[in-house]
Amino acid sequence: VRLVESGGGLVQPGGSLRLSCVASGFPFSSYAMSWYRQAPEKERELVASISNLGRMTNYADSVKGRFTCSRDNAKNTVLLQMNSLKPEDMSVYYCQVKVRGTEYWGQGTQVTVSS
Repeated sequence: VRLVESGGGLVQPGGSLRLSCVASGFPFSSYAMSWYRQAPEKERELVASISNLGRMTNYADSVKGRFTCSRDNAKNTVLLQMNSLKPEDMSVYYCQVKVRGTEYWGQGTQVTVSS
């Protein structure tokens, strides 16, 4: 299993970023996918999750209405569109999947929100 995130960077408050996670090594369309984030000295927290066919999504209260999670099963890719970014969204964002009881994580992509 391999997960590779991209799309992080520096953005001003109120700006937008789109994160991508390309997956390989497992039947992508059979598994739900999730995005987590972890800020310095804080615990990793669940940001969004999406069902295997993309019909259901769940979001942390702190990002509802601002973030949208989607997936393209033909490209083995899960996306996180982040709008109206706030300084408190600054974190390393990770893609995650649980395959046959084992959790797998990407290397993470840094999102910095600063003026």
